[in-house]
Amino acid sequence: MKIAVLFGGDSMERDVSIASASQVVGALRSRGHQVIAYDSGRGRLTAADERRLFERKIDRRPPDKTTVTTLPTVVSAPDLADVDVVFLAMHGGSGEDGTVQALLDLAGIPYTGTGKLGSALGWDKDVAKRLFLAAGVPTPDWLMAPVSTQVAAERLGFPLIVKPNGQGSTVGLTLVRTPPELEPAIELAFDYDAEVMLERFIDGRELTVGILDGEALAVGEIIPSTGPIFDYAAKYQAGGAEEIFPARLTAEQTARIQDLALRVHRALKLEVYSRVDFRMDADGGFWCLEVNTLPGLTEASLLPRAAAAVGISFPELCERICRGALARRPAGSKPG
Repeated sequence: MKIAVLFGGDSMERDVSIASASQVVGALRSRGHQVIAYDSGRGRLTAADERRLFERKIDRRPPDKTTVTTLPTVVSAPDLADVDVVFLAMHGGSGEDGTVQALLDLAGIPYTGTGKLGSALGWDKDVAKRLFLAAGVPTPDWLMAPVSTQVAAERLGFPLIVKPNGQGSTVGLTLVRTPPELEPAIELAFDYDAEVMLERFIDGRELTVGILDGEALAVGEIIPSTGPIFDYAAKYQAGGAEEIFPARLTAEQTARIQDLALRVHRALKLEVYSRVDFRMDADGGFWCLEVNTLPGLTEASLLPRAAAAVGISFPELCERICRGALARRPAGSKPG
């Protein structure tokens, strides 16, 4: 296949996108595919550009907003029109909220992952949680800002989570332990999005379920070394968390959480692959936190590790994602 790996974007997760793209490019080339690397802000990379950019490491802090590049209209680029499929190695912002997906649909260019509707539903945490409940999947209670400290305390209790409604990688997220910490946390979250969510904190185990081609992969457990939540630093610094695949659950618990993840995947109209994150409370109850429509794709990322636990190598995973895109819309087909 001739594949363009599209990465970069205009979100705070640009560095994560670069890391995913670098490994996806290598994995697909190792399977014999013709692959070009395409930075949404710069265009097609030369071999020298690839080496220079892909050697970058993910900083333990999210990038400053002033360093994030804007997203041009990439779908008119001849390099993308001439490929069999575009592999979306983008994370956050217009790369994950349905914008790029809609543009590629209009251009009739096949792309990996979920379509524009499912991407938009998954990116809006408030809407996604409503769909979780409609599908019979428990999710922690929540409120949308503005909200008084008194109402938050009565409804959600402390500690609680404050996070932007439209961000990934826990960018702008705060675990608020006491009432005086609430307002600064809300202000921080508003720096990253126009909508802010307050969510009841579930004290317990962090679990994740990857989905590929309509089947749940091995359940993973994440044990952060930096505190009770799997924040940006824990995700992207060495030793930030212990990640266990498969998670130490009973067969019944494994089947139950996999069923919940599949319900979420279907309810949000997700396609080919996704990752669904949960907390497990002290009573063994599972609470869905959110869904990742374009989860990280380095060999050390959670979805590839879940796949590896059931015998799917990283290059095979990347290739299956591409083939899933072509099964949905063959190369050369026109948008409906």
